[in-house]
Amino acid sequence: MVFKRLLGSLGVGGPTVDTVLEGGPALPGGSLRGEVRLVGGKADFDIEQIALDLVARVEAEHDESEEEGAVRFDRVVVGGGFRLAEGERRSIPFSMTLPWETPVTELHGQSLGIVLGVRTELSVAGAKDKGDLDQLVVRPLPVQEAVLEALGQLGFGFKSADLEYGRIGGTGQQLPFYQEIELSPAPQYAHAMREVEVTFLVNPGGMEVVLEADKPSGLFPSGHDALTRFAVSHQSVSHYDWHTEVDSWVRQLAATHRTHGVPAPHGPSDLHHAGHPHKSDHGHSDHHNGRSGPGMGTVVAAGAAGLAVGVVGGMVAAEVVDEVGDFFEGDDEEGEEEQEPEED
Repeated sequence: MVFKRLLGSLGVGGPTVDTVLEGGPALPGGSLRGEVRLVGGKADFDIEQIALDLVARVEAEHDESEEEGAVRFDRVVVGGGFRLAEGERRSIPFSMTLPWETPVTELHGQSLGIVLGVRTELSVAGAKDKGDLDQLVVRPLPVQEAVLEALGQLGFGFKSADLEYGRIGGTGQQLPFYQEIELSPAPQYAHAMREVEVTFLVNPGGMEVVLEADKPSGLFPSGHDALTRFAVSHQSVSHYDWHTEVDSWVRQLAATHRTHGVPAPHGPSDLHHAGHPHKSDHGHSDHHNGRSGPGMGTVVAAGAAGLAVGVVGGMVAAEVVDEVGDFFEGDDEEGEEEQEPEED
């Protein structure tokens, strides 16, 4: 979807901007390509700068409340320094690299309810206006997809997904927010957890998988949910029986939940680049050498059916698409400033 708008700060007769993204869904850490199309107004204008902002709808929790706001998590200048003549049409191609931790917005074509956008800001003769907003669709990397598919095969069901403002301590997190994918437990684990939250913290070498289990009432005092982390490399996708491996992660999480409270997680330096997930201190690694699961083509086609069905049952994709423009445009109209990424 493309939203084209007259630059209000320039008044009637100003130039218009229309940003068009190329191809289908993007990938975390991958390239995003497209072009910014300008149409001159009723006079000549000096285009000082054209910038693209990546923005996300993020939830922030307070003591007893929760609010949503727009967070800008990346910015790239793609052009500027020229005069746009009256009525002139000009296209400016661009290519930018998405942050590795860019949230996933869909799984097998089904929306997860995450709202991301690419907003074009045009600086013209000293005035600035956020003149165009486009929905950004991001699909999972193969290693992310493998973990989600394995959870679906194990019987976990999709509940919801959101972006939480803040940081997960002891991790290599880079963005000022993180994505949580909430799952209902598989029947064999329902006694040990009410739900599981999955967070992927991707980096160039691989990713940290953070699993958190919400305890059933009565097992532990309040505030003692289980939290474990595992590190995998991008190359591990073709080397692993993910169904067996992820099941061992969940078994460890369930055991930790029953006996340990919150274990001390491993840091990002524990990433094992040989393609095998590295386990935390509770339990030991099972490398399953010589074993392999179903081919990735088969798994992609049918492996995460449980998750996909849950998505379809929980939301309407068209409503999510419409919400992109409504949310970010509404945020501007209220005069709220976007939160900037924190500097490390």
